Amino acid sequence: MLIGNLGKDPDIQLLEGNIAVAKFPLATTETFKDRTGKLVSQTEWHTVVLWRGLAELAQKYLHKGSLVYIEGRLRTRSWEDKEGNRKFATEVVGDNLIMLDRRTDSGHGGSETDNLSGDIPPLGDSPENLAF
Repeated sequence: MLIGNLGKDPDIQLLEGNIAVAKFPLATTETFKDRTGKLVSQTEWHTVVLWRGLAELAQKYLHKGSLVYIEGRLRTRSWEDKEGNRKFATEVVGDNLIMLDRRTDSGHGGSETDNLSGDIPPLGDSPENLAF
């Protein structure tokens, strides 16, 4: 499973039989403190491939920068280039996709003022008035 942001809009292809395939780079970032206590971020890039319905969903709703949760499996392909060199590519073949961006009317993310839950009390309420 991966949580990350799309590096570019999904590239969609229709194969024989009208089978949709989407491919896009996904950036995942891990942040940790090193030995000196300095915060360090490391970003890894993954190639994600989605088939059929998930590919169509990606085409319709995902764009560069979209935050997504992907479940899937690794697949390594190999081929020979024009010079006869053997090349390898490891891709994440997605089985499940959850869009994590906030929804807005435009469909391109949300603002920081969006309220994710209607039952969150305003900051002015005292702790005695909270429901828990």
